[in-house]
Amino acid sequence: MSKKNNRGLKEALRKMIVSLKRKPQTIPMLVLAVAFLVYSLNLTHVSDTTAKIQSKGMGLSGFCTMLFSMLSFVCFLNAYPHRKKTNIPMLVLMLLMVVGLIFCDTYYMGCINAAISRADHPIVVDQNTIYIQQAFDMLGVHRIILAIGFVLVLLVPVLRKMLRKIDTSLAVEEGSEMASLHLSQED
Repeated sequence: MSKKNNRGLKEALRKMIVSLKRKPQTIPMLVLAVAFLVYSLNLTHVSDTTAKIQSKGMGLSGFCTMLFSMLSFVCFLNAYPHRKKTNIPMLVLMLLMVVGLIFCDTYYMGCINAAISRADHPIVVDQNTIYIQQAFDMLGVHRIILAIGFVLVLLVPVLRKMLRKIDTSLAVEEGSEMASLHLSQED
């Protein structure tokens, strides 16, 4: 039973690599999807932080982050149409949106830093306002994931060449299979 599971796992891994060989842009798309999920699932912390600090441009920054996240997916999917060449203008637009996302995250983190460290009435992060620290930490992680996705998008041609070097062909067991084919033809 262990050999059967091992063989099934190897076959699933082989099929995944074959799929990635056909569409290497799947790798950066998954990374950008993770970035979107990280931000979306922590949107409550961002909204609560915006309501607490109320600094200029924080709400707009959060809105632009969600908007650019969704629009960058649309541009990404249009940049790599099925069985066609890469759509360079859409790819450039998507990369600009990712840069905009990183800028929005950096601006928002700067607003949090300014609110915590200002001289008059600084925002104190305690148990009641721990969401401010959680939002700040999440934005740092979000920026890192976006930067990794940006680099991976730029490296899609390199990924394509690297993946093509992986041998995914099935090994044919000549002796046993050929003999059974030969015997079945004689009947």
